[in-house]
Parts: sequence; C-alpha cells; structure tokens
Amino acid sequence: MASAPWLLSQAIDHGLEPRRPGMLAAWSAAVLVVGAASAGLGIMRHRSMTKLRLAAALQTADLVLGHATRLGSALPRRVTAGEVVTIGISDVWTIGRAMNVGGVGVAAILAISVVAVVLFRTSHMLAVVVLVGVPVLALFVGPLLQRGQRAGLGYREQQGELNARLVDVLGGLRILNGLGGKQTHLERYDRQSARLRDQGYRVGGPFSWIGALGDGLPVVFLAVVVWLAARLAVEGGLSVGELVAVYGYTAMLVIPANVLIFCSFDVARGLVAARRVVDFLRLPADDLAGGPAPDGPAVLHDPASGVVIEPGRLTALAGARPSDAAGVIDRLGAYGPTEATWGGRPLAEIAQPEIRARLLVAEPDAALFAGELREVVAGRDDPDDDRVRAAIRTAVAHDVAASLDRPVEWAGRNISGGQRQRVRLARAVHADPELLLAAEPTSAVDAHTEAAIAERLSTARRGRGTVVATTSPVLLDRADVVHYLVDGRVAASGTHRELLVADPGYRALVTRVFDEEDA
Repeated sequence: MASAPWLLSQAIDHGLEPRRPGMLAAWSAAVLVVGAASAGLGIMRHRSMTKLRLAAALQTADLVLGHATRLGSALPRRVTAGEVVTIGISDVWTIGRAMNVGGVGVAAILAISVVAVVLFRTSHMLAVVVLVGVPVLALFVGPLLQRGQRAGLGYREQQGELNARLVDVLGGLRILNGLGGKQTHLERYDRQSARLRDQGYRVGGPFSWIGALGDGLPVVFLAVVVWLAARLAVEGGLSVGELVAVYGYTAMLVIPANVLIFCSFDVARGLVAARRVVDFLRLPADDLAGGPAPDGPAVLHDPASGVVIEPGRLTALAGARPSDAAGVIDRLGAYGPTEATWGGRPLAEIAQPEIRARLLVAEPDAALFAGELREVVAGRDDPDDDRVRAAIRTAVAHDVAASLDRPVEWAGRNISGGQRQRVRLARAVHADPELLLAAEPTSAVDAHTEAAIAERLSTARRGRGTVVATTSPVLLDRADVVHYLVDGRVAASGTHRELLVADPGYRALVTRVFDEEDA
C-alpha cells in the first residue's frame, strides 16, 4: 500500500503535467497492478491472520486441557470449576486475538518506517513530523492501556468467581429445588452479577477512549501533515505530484496508526487472559518421576497432624471440623504439598504412578461417568459381574438396580444422592487398593444402611488398610483405631469405646452427632 502514492506522484509529474499520454498510461497501469496485488495480499493477510488467531487459541486450549488432565482429581482442590470454564471459553480466544500484533502489528510498524524513509527523501520536515507523531499517539494511548489492564485484572477475577458460583448452583439445582433455596441463591447471583457489570463499566471506560482515539487521532495527524505539505507546495518546495504523494502517504498512515492502537488494546486484554492461563499452568501436577514405593504394605505418617496409619487396619479420623480430616486424607494421598512419609520415605519423593496404583482416595462427590452399572462400578477395570456384585453388596447399593445392565447417566443424575454415594463406595471397594482413604463414605445414608455398610466394609477390607473420615458412631465402633482431631492435630487415639470413656471432647462430639441423627 505504501508504494501506491509514489506511483501516483510519478504518473502526475511524468505523465499528466507534461501531457505525455504514453507515460501516464504506463504509470497508471503500474498503479492498477499494485492495487490488484494489494487486494490479493489483503485476502491472504485476512486468511493467514484468522489461521494464526485460531491456532494460538486452540494450542492454548490444548495446553489447558492437557494440564487439567494431568492434575486429574487434584484439579478441584486447586482451582474452581468456574475459573476453568472462564479460561476455556473466554481467555483462550482473547489470547488468540492478541496474536494480531505478530502480523498486522508488525506490518503497521514496517509501513510507517517505509513511509518515513520515503518522506525523508521528499521533505525532512514531513518525515520528522511522521516519526514524532506516532510516539505522540502512544503517549495518549499508553496511560489508558495501563488503566484498562488494571481494571481488566479485577474484572477477570470477578468473572471467574461468578462462573464458579453459577457452576455450583447448576450442580446443586436438584438439592435447591428440594430445600427451597433457589430464590436466595438467585439473589446472591444477581448481586454478584451486578458488581461484575459495574466493574465491566470501569473496564470499558478507558478502552472506549482508546477506540475513540484510535479513530480520531490519526485523522488529526493526517490534517497536520497535509497542511504542512500544502504550505510547502505553495512555496515551491514540493511538486504537484509530490503533494499528492504526501497526501497519499499520510492517508495511508491512518490505517497502520489505527492498527497499532487496536493491537495495543488487544495485547492489553491478552496479557490479562495470559496471566490467568499461566497461573493455571503453574499449578503443580503429579510428578511421574521419583523413587520407588515400599515393597509391601507400610506405615503412613502425616507429621502435620500426627496421624499414623498402620497397614491392614481400619482407621477412623474424627473431628469437629470435616476439613481437618479431609486435609489429612489429601496429604496422605499426596494431593498437593505433603510432608507425609510412607514406610519412612517422603511421600513427595515417590513416583506418583506407584502412589496412585496403591493408595486410593475416595471422595463423596467424585465424578460418576455414564454407562451401565457394571461399567460404572468396574471403573478402569474390565467388568467382572461376580466382583461387581460383591462390591455392590459391600456398599449396600443393591437398590440402585436389580440388573447390572441398568444405565447410569453422567454424574448419576438418574439416581438419588444416597445411591450415588454408595455407587462411589462400591467403585472404590471394587478397585481393591492396598490402602483406601474415604472421606465421609456414609454421610447420605440412613442409620440402618450405615450399620450394614460398616459391617460389610470391615469384613470386605480385612487384611487391607482402610481410613475413613467420619463422626458416625456406627463406623467409629468398627474401627481398629480412632484418631480424634482437634484443630487439625491428633488429640487422642484409641478405640471408639476407650475414647468415649477417656476423652470428654470426643464423647461430646460423638454424642452431639448421635443426637443429631436421632433428631
């Protein structure tokens, strides 16, 4: 595009002004060829930039998805579902759009440089004005970009929080329908959405000024250069063709100047999105490298709490705060930073595949995949009907279906909450790990079912290590040892009956739970 004004000046000065039709036709043909080439290159530019944006977005999405897969069940412990949704839906495409700076942004800088060189041959003063004008535009736009970026970071954080609330509400919609809490959550969502909208206005303020300056300042810049060129032409410093060329150069400069402003806008938003993506990619995943695990069943020890897990025993963790017991289970299962040891070896230094193969953390809200009941319970193993039925019997999940062919929808949406919990327990029992760590495995069942689960689980897992985080007297009474946790530390250890007699705090905790169950 920068060559067209020069060709026009040649046509005027060598063909039109001296009235030489042949020369005029030749230069006009050159203008036509350059115009056609510019049109073709414009189509190619649009295609290549679209491919670049899509490639950048999809490669970023691949990185995010791959890292989410590596995080596995540790993912919900480290980032909210709403944050992952926002990254996948919004951030990756914002990053893709920022890639414009690598194409049209670089081309805009190159075009300005070429025009400045050509103008320098025509008029030193005009070249200086062009070279000074672009930094002046940056002085106007730069502070607005910084303000917009700061506001954009706050907006992006609130957007992730709002999406997290939306995901939570949608996931618990059936429960809210039953408890009648929909209106309360709707009002909370409305208030948070209104705050996000107000933050969006604060983000939009500086960016709207950037848009206005992107359209307005280059036109002012054009007017200044044309006015100076006209004065030079009147004074005889420029020929008619050179005057037309200067106007063409300056008019053409409106495009790259505008492109640079909007590329800066895209980069500012892209940096906000990229920071969120990079923060996600920095979440530590399981390290596949590491030392060997103990040769056989060995003692697990969590120094942070003082909990010791003996092989082959049913151990219970009881505390007034469920998060304390859950934290112990996460550390013993090597989910997140841990100082726990396994057979005297630091758990953090043992190869994660060995840990995952032998230590299984079973959560009460673990995902259920769609499929026949036998496939859901078998998990990653090939279904064996006898083994599946045994696991279902241990978990007292026989009421889920009379036949193993029954389809289970994704997340167990076609079965009740108590049935989902027992199917998850059946899946954990079917896996038959060396050590099973289960958090509140009977919280959604009635007392009769809980008693049956306690009896059958202790029988089915005899000789294998099992840890349950619970305050249920039925399960506690079946445990070989109970660790009573106060503020995340072991306050007392012993059998359920020993602690009832010896520790008033434990007795008060269990009595309170028992009274709540009776109520």
